[in-house]
Amino acid sequence: MTRHNTRAQPNPNRDSPQESRGSSSSSSAMARQEQNQHLQVLSALDAAKTQWYHFTAIVVAGMGFFTDAYDLFCISLVTKLLGRIYYTDLSKENPGSLPPNVAAAVNGVAFCGTLAGQLFFGWLGDKLGRKSVYGMTLLMMVICSIASGLSFGHTPTSVMATLCFFRFWLGFGIGGDYPLSATIMSEYANKKTRGAFIAAVFAMQGFGILAGGIVTLIISSAFRAGFPAPAYESDRAGSTVHQADFVWRIILMLGALPALLTYYWRMKMPETARYTALVAKNAKQAASDMSKVLQMEIQDEPEKLEEMVSRSSSNFGLFSRQFARRHGLHLVGTATTWFLLDIAFYSQNLFQKDIFTSINWIPKAKTMSALEEVFRIARAQTLIALCGTVPGYWFTVFLIDIVGRFAIQLLGFFMMTVFMLGLAVPYHHWTTSGNHIGFVVMYGFTFFFANFGPNSTTFIVPAEIFPARLRSTCHGISAAAGKAGAIVGSFGFLYAAQDPHKPDAGYKPGIGVRNSLFVLAGCNLLGFICTFLVPESKGKSLEEMSGEAEDDDGDIAGAGAAVRPQTA
Repeated sequence: MTRHNTRAQPNPNRDSPQESRGSSSSSSAMARQEQNQHLQVLSALDAAKTQWYHFTAIVVAGMGFFTDAYDLFCISLVTKLLGRIYYTDLSKENPGSLPPNVAAAVNGVAFCGTLAGQLFFGWLGDKLGRKSVYGMTLLMMVICSIASGLSFGHTPTSVMATLCFFRFWLGFGIGGDYPLSATIMSEYANKKTRGAFIAAVFAMQGFGILAGGIVTLIISSAFRAGFPAPAYESDRAGSTVHQADFVWRIILMLGALPALLTYYWRMKMPETARYTALVAKNAKQAASDMSKVLQMEIQDEPEKLEEMVSRSSSNFGLFSRQFARRHGLHLVGTATTWFLLDIAFYSQNLFQKDIFTSINWIPKAKTMSALEEVFRIARAQTLIALCGTVPGYWFTVFLIDIVGRFAIQLLGFFMMTVFMLGLAVPYHHWTTSGNHIGFVVMYGFTFFFANFGPNSTTFIVPAEIFPARLRSTCHGISAAAGKAGAIVGSFGFLYAAQDPHKPDAGYKPGIGVRNSLFVLAGCNLLGFICTFLVPESKGKSLEEMSGEAEDDDGDIAGAGAAVRPQTA
């Protein structure tokens, strides 16, 4: 396969020497130069046809993301139930809800852990290798998912404190999965379909969100059938059955299952050739590993590696002037776009239930039992995931290597801005009787264009444009900026969306849902502008994007070429 590409012979019968020299000599010279600069193992990976090991890598890395999404988003399905179980005052007209500080902690503590994990494991992945760190994150996710459901104590304070403790460390493990999964998939993939492969890993997040809703529907339905209960307004004490305490625990603990099932295959994956060759400087091991994976003979070429390393200008550190000159704007671009996206994305996702209640799509809490409320919240979120969230991810998978990252990200931010304004400007129209379905459709489109847009591309691009020795670290920094946005969105929206005249119990008056939607539209517009700092990587090798194959003379030219976005 690769021999035909590397030993192309000139055909004297096709063109005159002069024509050949004018039309094809420059392109063939560039191809030969690129081939000469690349190790055979890297060229083989770039040119490899899609085969079984690609799909294995997608499933193994993707199941980590499935677990990540399930664990991060399932908490929003059970927070109302936690409020009923642990904070109900039977003397009051409405069932209990989590106090503002507790709700913020339960919803946001996993994000704090994720942010820390992205920075720590991103750095560690560049120091110790992708594979060795990959197993640590998965084990941490499994242990802490189970421990979250076993949160102990007899008082609301002790249960919430232990739940928050375990969810922080769950988030810490989840954080490591972001840079490692993206980096491993980008370094395994060929350059023709690399975007689709990384997007497919990230698309498992959509199935994780969907699975969280479906699991909650099944468990809440089973408990409702087994332990029927009246509405709160009919029987305040009887509306929350004692068995409801098992419901949220089971839902949280089941997050450990998919991660546990893929642990064996994750540990069997060899270290990526790019880390082994370019960072660990072990060309023989890289060639041996990839010979088995690609099922072809690959030369180890230690002399070429040594020459490539000595010639390369990419041996700079993260805080060096060289990095700032070559990749500083890239890192600013990937970090700011991810930050701005996640403010909008997570504030919507975590608080869908509040938005649905405000437009009367979910009845008032006092008209339902505790388990019926869980069921209705899960049904609403599952519908949004099925119709808006999951399709958007897969549109990205199928189109990203055709349209390009830059165009998809611009389109996504622009359409999210449009639909947010479409929700906010006629907000009073959407909340009147008979128009609720239209609101949900518009709301679903914002999720579609988030996922067929920046929610996917902000994950993909940082894994492609930085040098191998800093790739995991830079992806971790970009992802951590995103999680900082998620914290702003989830904490900020919790307070900002409060009705200015009738805030929920324990909250101060906010700016309301309508004005909050205007703020989120503004974040999306800023994301659109910041996208112009991010380079297009479609169809290019990782070394071409990062400049690792260039010598000092090609330093500026290579970096400059990478900055200009190409949409075709």
